Amino acid sequence: MLIAMKVSGLTIDPITNTPIVILKDLEEKKAIPIWIGLFEASAIATEMEKISFSRPMTHDLMNDILKILDVEVTSVEICDLRNNTFFASIHLIRNGQRFVVDARPSDGIALALRANAQIFVDDKVLEKSRTIDFGAKAADLDKLKEDKLMEFLENLSPEEFGKYKM
Repeated sequence: MLIAMKVSGLTIDPITNTPIVILKDLEEKKAIPIWIGLFEASAIATEMEKISFSRPMTHDLMNDILKILDVEVTSVEICDLRNNTFFASIHLIRNGQRFVVDARPSDGIALALRANAQIFVDDKVLEKSRTIDFGAKAADLDKLKEDKLMEFLENLSPEEFGKYKM
């Protein structure tokens, strides 16, 4: 089952200094952290803050091209989690024909924000994300640190997102 989500904010993993995008369900009862790259975090942040540049950035360019070609981005789905890597698909429609394109979640999210498309997470991904092997993110983490990190991420309030600078 797909669960509608929204971008709740961006933060930095305090252990690895890697950007994290936090998705929350519309009722804000479920959350999922997705570790992303710095450039992708910047693309998401600029759209969330409605910052525009004199020249289009990559995700703006893609959105503009899709509009010119009369292609609608209908949704982005975070559809799988394998070996600590999240997978996503971008769902498009043009002249009644539907297309699905494989994407990194961060790129899908950045595009969804620009296209005002819905973001969904498969409930199986939410379940799998509860068992992410944090050892792959930082080799020296022990179980206590894993628990503390998950507790930290789950309890972040929207006001705290600006607290950790990228």
